[in-house]
Amino acid sequence: MAIVVTGMSGIARGGRDSPGGEMSNENNNSRAEVTPLNVALQFSGNRLLASLKPAERAMLEPSMATVILNRGDVLFDVGEDVTHTYFPGPGVVASLVINMADGRAVEAATIGREGAVGGIVSAGHKPAFGRAVVQIGGTALKMETAALESCKERSAAIRDLFSRYADTLLAQTMQSVACNALHALDARLCRWLLTTHDRVDSDEISLTQEYLAEMLGVQRTTVSGVARHLQERGLISYTRGRVVILDRAAIEACACECYSAVQNHIRAVLPDARPQKVVDARSGT
Repeated sequence: MAIVVTGMSGIARGGRDSPGGEMSNENNNSRAEVTPLNVALQFSGNRLLASLKPAERAMLEPSMATVILNRGDVLFDVGEDVTHTYFPGPGVVASLVINMADGRAVEAATIGREGAVGGIVSAGHKPAFGRAVVQIGGTALKMETAALESCKERSAAIRDLFSRYADTLLAQTMQSVACNALHALDARLCRWLLTTHDRVDSDEISLTQEYLAEMLGVQRTTVSGVARHLQERGLISYTRGRVVILDRAAIEACACECYSAVQNHIRAVLPDARPQKVVDARSGT
């Protein structure tokens, strides 16, 4: 069977409030028109979706659309109803950010291809407690949260999968609280670099000092000094807007225990990914 993948005309932009101002809230809530094969191709790139059997895939696929997320896109903000759930593909990194009254912000959790942004609450009004913002853009799958809730009600496997994922997300948030309170900044930065490196499939990570400072809850000059120290030790190469991982083993040695604690919990709680056959799960061909 010949497989033909459609071009970018079948993919919609998926966030809002992007730097270029291309998205409106109306566009964010509209469903993109894509071919089923485009959606099927994306399933293998997200750990949650890749762990599903064909029967569960067939339940989810009709409600899904492939979207392009850009850095700076806000997927939902404080107090908003979480109407859509996003499943990041390889290379995509989103953050759950808590904004304080004085304007400062800090990252509470990082989400990539291992999980989903939104879709944790299973019924009723779902106001967001924090902001979900895209830090590294790429391709994701998007579906209405109401459709996901319907699938949870009909499938014990999907319901269990999201309960398990909620547990891992809570574990990451709890570990972040302890990490921010108890560990030195260089260890926290190494932890963050490892977490992001796992998600981007590249030794090069695009980010700015401003972004790193916000994620770690410190001043930009402080981050700059710590990053320069890591560079002098040969762990990373750091230039404006770009970090290159040079010695991952050394970064792991420098990182605090929080990185391995969260990764071990994810491995223990979430099911392994299944080999994904690139087909339309609704037809089986």
